[in-house]
Amino acid sequence: MRQLVPEALPTVDLDDRYGGPRPRVEGRPWVGICMIASLDGSTVVDGRSGGLSNPDDVAVLGALRRAADVVLVGAGTIRAEGYGPPKHLGVRIGVVTATGDVDVAGPLFTSGAGFVVMPEDGPRLPDGPGGPVEVLRAGTGRVDVAGALAGLGRIVDDPAFVQVEGGPRLNASFIDAGLVDELNLTVSPRLVGGGGPRLTVGAESTLLGFELAHLLVDERSFLYTRWITAAG
Repeated sequence: MRQLVPEALPTVDLDDRYGGPRPRVEGRPWVGICMIASLDGSTVVDGRSGGLSNPDDVAVLGALRRAADVVLVGAGTIRAEGYGPPKHLGVRIGVVTATGDVDVAGPLFTSGAGFVVMPEDGPRLPDGPGGPVEVLRAGTGRVDVAGALAGLGRIVDDPAFVQVEGGPRLNASFIDAGLVDELNLTVSPRLVGGGGPRLTVGAESTLLGFELAHLLVDERSFLYTRWITAAG
């Protein structure tokens, strides 16, 4: 993998490109969305993102997870992608759900890495094999993502970087709330066709500006872009 922007480099260290401290924003953690999309904008093939990905993309995801204190993922994405325990010890994965439809007996939770984010009026979850599952509640009827961010300190000590990994409705919730500071988007050199989901589904119409922080390319023509929300 090599870097094209901001300067041409023949090789890159992914932990250097994606790691490092992120500033807190108005007292809250820095929030980044990480996604992959085809050339025509689809984020899945046959319901999963894996058909768009490759080993370098997986390596980028690993570098971002090593940098993150918390990963937030919608329950539907957890089920579709088959999330298990994170490879990087210490990172916590929050499963965001309005209904409580979560497999608390699955390996994500039995590993101790998983917790649930759900509304205040959501159902009580059953205990997992190891006892009660940690639950962070915010909002009524649906998860209030701003409230969830504010409450993450009850799960992780002083979280500085939160990575959001979809699905598109969870991405939309953070965009609508004005809580996206960074977008790490892999562009897969494939056309998918069909009516697959985009990066967001259900977001309000908006025009949110970003500045390109870096552009990487691998030998398979995958592009790895990192965007930071533009000031002003």
